[in-house]
Amino acid sequence: MHPIAFKLGTWPLHWYGVLVATGFLAGLWTASRRAPRYGLKAEQVGDAGPWMILGTILGARLLYVTTYWKEKFATEPWWEVFMVQHGGLVFYGGLIGASLAVMLYCTFRKVPLWKLADAFAPSIALGYVFGRLGCLMNGCCYGRACALPWAIRYPIGHDTHPDGGEAVGVHPTQIYDSLLNLALYLFLAWLYRRKKFDGQVFATYLVCYAFTRSLVEYFRGDYTPGHIHGGFFTPAQLVSVGIFAAGLALAVVLAQRSKAQISTPK
Repeated sequence: MHPIAFKLGTWPLHWYGVLVATGFLAGLWTASRRAPRYGLKAEQVGDAGPWMILGTILGARLLYVTTYWKEKFATEPWWEVFMVQHGGLVFYGGLIGASLAVMLYCTFRKVPLWKLADAFAPSIALGYVFGRLGCLMNGCCYGRACALPWAIRYPIGHDTHPDGGEAVGVHPTQIYDSLLNLALYLFLAWLYRRKKFDGQVFATYLVCYAFTRSLVEYFRGDYTPGHIHGGFFTPAQLVSVGIFAAGLALAVVLAQRSKAQISTPK
């Protein structure tokens, strides 16, 4: 756990922000390289970047602040809501915010939505790899206690290592997430070159990510009891159910639309 990467004079730059920014840049670059295969211009991906970044940050922060308002923000100064560099972005909020922003971009700029979504889908998984490593360095999103050989221990001051006590070994859930999403990135990049209809890659991403996220959530240990619904489901697992269903529905609808367009006489 090393929150601060380096300092510019007296201004500290946090690993969380550095790695999240790296994830955005890696995602935009790989998407712009991928897009021309199906008739998109690299500039269209680049132009969508600011829309997506703004939507991601607003959505991710809004969901985090809403979820943890009582525990972390109700008694803090109002400006703490905007202190993103301290950590506190919920990925699902970012995904929803980015999706809405890209939909607006495609509407205003007359860009094919599902072609662009497919170009971005593998890159979302790649950007997530860096984002979760930022969580590791920040000490957030940590796992449950375990005695496995790869358990990690945080320094004094962390929730799992109180001052005067011993560090508790926990699951490195951030690394689990990063490795699973690296595999997902490779799979989706492979699928992109073989897709049968526009929107297939994005729909597949939604289904696969919802599954892997739900799996890793079983090893998370940073939730308070009040956030475990029914004593079993985490907030992310509940959202994953909706994302999984949306991905399946999207795949079915877009596949049927594609078949109808092919079979319609011109």
